[in-house]
Amino acid sequence: MNRADFLSAATSGTSFDIVIVGGGATGLGAAVDAATRGHSVLLVEQSDFAKGTSSRSTKLVHGGVRYLKQGNVSLVLEALRERGLLVRNAPHLAHSLPFIIPNYHWWEGPFYGIGMKVYDGLAGKLGLEPSRWLSRDDVIELLPNIEPEGLNGGIIYHDGQFDDSRLAINLAQTAAEKGAVLLNYVRCCGLIKEGQHVAGVQLRDEESGREFEVRTKVVINATGVFADSVRRMDDAQTKSMLSPSQGIHFVLPREFLPGDSAIMIPKTDDGRVLFAVPWHGRIVVGTTDTPVSESSLEPRALPEEIEFIFTQMNRYLTRDPGRDDVLSVFAGLRPLIKAEAGSTAALSRDHLITISDSGLITIAGGKWTTYRKMAEDVIDHAEMIGALDHRLCATQNLPIHGHEGSAGDKSHLSTYGSDAAGIRALADADASLGELLHAKLEFLKAEVVWQARHEMARTVEDVLSRRTRALLLDARTSMEAAPVVAEILAREIGKDAAWAQGQVTAYQTLAKGYLL
Repeated sequence: MNRADFLSAATSGTSFDIVIVGGGATGLGAAVDAATRGHSVLLVEQSDFAKGTSSRSTKLVHGGVRYLKQGNVSLVLEALRERGLLVRNAPHLAHSLPFIIPNYHWWEGPFYGIGMKVYDGLAGKLGLEPSRWLSRDDVIELLPNIEPEGLNGGIIYHDGQFDDSRLAINLAQTAAEKGAVLLNYVRCCGLIKEGQHVAGVQLRDEESGREFEVRTKVVINATGVFADSVRRMDDAQTKSMLSPSQGIHFVLPREFLPGDSAIMIPKTDDGRVLFAVPWHGRIVVGTTDTPVSESSLEPRALPEEIEFIFTQMNRYLTRDPGRDDVLSVFAGLRPLIKAEAGSTAALSRDHLITISDSGLITIAGGKWTTYRKMAEDVIDHAEMIGALDHRLCATQNLPIHGHEGSAGDKSHLSTYGSDAAGIRALADADASLGELLHAKLEFLKAEVVWQARHEMARTVEDVLSRRTRALLLDARTSMEAAPVVAEILAREIGKDAAWAQGQVTAYQTLAKGYLL
């Protein structure tokens, strides 16, 4: 992917069949779907791809055990099917992971055991591995740090795990390979109308300040928690359709959950499930559910959310984590659809597609697991609203960029899939690029070069937060690595020393918000 080439295509005066506003999971999935069908596509993102919610998930591809409990079988069926497709289409990023539900009451074994057998059955041929009962000794062996007092046994089941922002980058690459034009750091400032119908978008390149217009047959608003702001560009009087909810996660050192299994706590004090999940050599713990009144690109964990996570985890671990143990704390916002409910935890994760009188299509809700199905649904609508030729969706069996070449790769480069060979080639050609960014991080200098040349990384934050995951894995150490990244990135994208220093300052200020 080359941003200069994409910007030239977007500003050439050419019209597009579909313009997608929003570069998170939903927008990128829609770009892949539309481009695969042969439509001309432009996607614009005000910041970086997956800057918001789509890089701040629990890193799980799952059917949603709590939705089964709520009786939303249709959502669970859809999510389990999509989980299976993603594991098959992006094996370098998504894989099966064992989860253990520890049982501390006599009734939990049969209750959750039967529930997980239903969960297995709903997955059908796209299922992972079957669930089974565990003895007390089995649970302790698999989870050495589990609280043994009162432990009766447990249930083990399998669900999917992935790297969210790495998948977002690979989706962008997949869409580009199919002919889509994708631009990060390009903001939609307004809509163009012919009569009462939306016929284009007003855009601004945030890097240069240049403003331009693009004509299109249909506009898709896929901006997640910011969907209402785009809807108000169309109709200033429109009522809000979203009820955002915040979830936070801790990242802890691996010793707090040794072994290869995750913990799933099926009921916490706020009614959500809680996970402690091995991820990239660390442990991700979360999440909370806190209604918020405003949406932000950089939400911050609230004191009560931090205390909630500590309280829940300390009930189940013999070695309790403290504030000094937390490597990073990150928050994300869920774009939940407004409903009459007592709490956001009770709201469904079903997606909703709305079409305004002007023809603006908005897709909201949903979750990472079902991104592909959401894309299929919204492009079906776009073909109708834009009077485009109807073409069948072709993404069910579409391999995602990088899908080849990860088998047997046990290094951290395995998340690049087939692109790992290119990164290793850079390091082989220049020994300095084979050096680590930081002694406490596994990432290579060659990765920054690759990300600048092929993944449209434009800032130090792009590299350390979303191309690598250093910000989430160890926020303090990532701050120390920022000057090295800035120097490499400046050289690659043609920036001077003053730009590099500004990038370091901006990144270190941002990263402080990820420290307790």
